[in-house]
Amino acid sequence: MLPARWLARLSVPVIATALSACASLSPQADLPPTVDRATTLEHGGDAAGAARVLEELAGQNTGADRDTYLLHAAHDYLAARLPDQAARVLALPQGPLTPSQSSEKAMLEVALSLERGQALQASQQFSKIIEPTDAALAAQYRELQARIAQPSARPAPVAPAPAGAVGHAGIVALLLPVTSRAATAATSVRDGFMTAFYQLPVAERGEVRVYDTGTQSVADALKQANAEGAVFIVGPLTREEVTAAVDYPGAHAPVLALNYLPAESSAPANFYQFALSPENEARMAARRILADHHKRGVAFVPSGEWGTRVLAAFKQELVAGGGELIGVGQIDVARTDFSPTITEVLRISDSNARHKRLESILGTKLQFEPRRRTDIEFIFSPAQAAIERQLRPQLRFHYAGDIPAYATSDAFEPDMKANEDLDGLMFPDMPWILGGDLPDAVRAQTHEAFPSGGPNRGRLFAFGFDAFRLSQALEHRGVASDINVDGLTGRLSMDADRRVHRELGWAQLHNGELRMLAPSAQ
Repeated sequence: MLPARWLARLSVPVIATALSACASLSPQADLPPTVDRATTLEHGGDAAGAARVLEELAGQNTGADRDTYLLHAAHDYLAARLPDQAARVLALPQGPLTPSQSSEKAMLEVALSLERGQALQASQQFSKIIEPTDAALAAQYRELQARIAQPSARPAPVAPAPAGAVGHAGIVALLLPVTSRAATAATSVRDGFMTAFYQLPVAERGEVRVYDTGTQSVADALKQANAEGAVFIVGPLTREEVTAAVDYPGAHAPVLALNYLPAESSAPANFYQFALSPENEARMAARRILADHHKRGVAFVPSGEWGTRVLAAFKQELVAGGGELIGVGQIDVARTDFSPTITEVLRISDSNARHKRLESILGTKLQFEPRRRTDIEFIFSPAQAAIERQLRPQLRFHYAGDIPAYATSDAFEPDMKANEDLDGLMFPDMPWILGGDLPDAVRAQTHEAFPSGGPNRGRLFAFGFDAFRLSQALEHRGVASDINVDGLTGRLSMDADRRVHRELGWAQLHNGELRMLAPSAQ
C-alpha cells in the first residue's frame, strides 16, 4: 500500500495544479464539487472511492488534464490495495505525456509490481528511472528506493556470492549506452546486472547508479561517477568506449570493462576486461579439434572484420598445436547461395573440371559423380545462426555432411525450430544456455518474478549477471589471480593481463536438440 504521506503530498496538490492550468477555470475559481469529493474521500480513507471519482473526471477532460486524473486514480487504487484496477487505469493515459507525467507513470508501475509481489520486476523497472529534478517527484523516487531496499520487498538469494566475497560497500557505477544504437544489448546487460545485485542480502548491498554513455561521453561518465563517490565502475560496453575509458586521464575507481581492448593496447592497473569474445571461443574450438585428433581442415567464415578476427584467432591456436588449415572460404552474407565458395574450398570444382577434360578427350559423355577432396578432417564455420542454418545444408549437399563440424556459440539460438538444419554441429557455450545448478536456480527465480515474461534473458543477460559477481570478487579480493567464479557465462578466472577467461561446456546438435559432450582430453 502506498504510504499516506505520499498520497497527501502528491495526489491533492498535483490535481489542484492541473486544474489551475485548465482554460475553463480561473485561478480564483473554487474547485469543482467532484474534485472536492475526491479530496474528501481520500482524507476519509476511502481511496477506492476517490479513484472512481478521478476516473469520472478523466472522462470529462482531454489531453494532459485527462492523463493527470488517470495517474492519480492509479495512485488511489494502489492505496486501496486494488492492483488490477490500478493496472487497468495505468494503461489508459494517451501520449505524449509530459516529462513529469512520464516519471510519475514509471514510478507507479514500480509500485504496482511491488503490490503484486513481483519484487525483482519492480527493481528492474526502478533501475531504468532517472531520479527526477522536481522536488515532489524526487521524494516519490526516494521513497520507492527505500521500499525496494526493504528485506520484505526482495526474494531470497538463489545462490551464494563467490566464496569469500561480500557486497559492495558504496556506490557502483554502471556505464552503459542505454539510449544508443547498442541500446538493446545494453538493456539486457543492465537487467542481468541488477538481477545479480538483488540476489544479495539487503545488508550487503550498496547502491547501483547507471550512467548513460549514449547521452554523455565516457570521460564525462567517469568524471561524474568519481565525483559522486563510486567505489567500483562496471563498463563501458563497446570496444570504442573501452578504449576511451583507458585514455581517460583523471583518477577513478577500479574498472571492469565489458569488452576487450585491441591486442596492441595495454590496460593500466585496476583496469579489468570481461567480454563474450568470439575470438576466445574460436581458440577453444581449435583446441577441441586437436583434442579430437583432427589435424587438417578447412574453414568457412563470414566476410568482413568479424570473420577476419575470428579466423585469425582460430588459425593461430590451431597451428600452435600442430594443426593445419588447408582451405578457407569467405562467405558473402548478402547472398544465400554459397555453392561457388564451397565447391572451390572442397575442390569439387576441380573434380568437375577433370570430368569435362576427360569427356573432351574421349569425345563422349561419361557417367560422373563429383567428389570433394579427401584430406579434410574437420570443418570450422563460425557464423551467426541465420548464416549457419544456410551453410550446413549446402555443405551436406556438396558431400561434406560426414566431416566433423565445429563452430562458436553464435551458431546456436535456443528454441529455434530451424536448428534441425544444424544437425551434427559442435560448439562451446555458456551454462546459461547448456544448463546447470546456478542457471537453473536463476531461471526459476526470474520466472517467478516475471510470470509474464519480463526482460530479454539471452546471453547478454547472463553476461550482466556475471559482471556484477565479478565486480564483487574484484573489489574484495584485490589480487586478480585469486578470481575464480562460477557464473552463468562459464567458470571465470583472470590472467596476468587482467583479462577474464571463461571455461565453457561443449554440446552437439542432434535433430535440433542439444546433447552435452564430454570434456575433451587435452
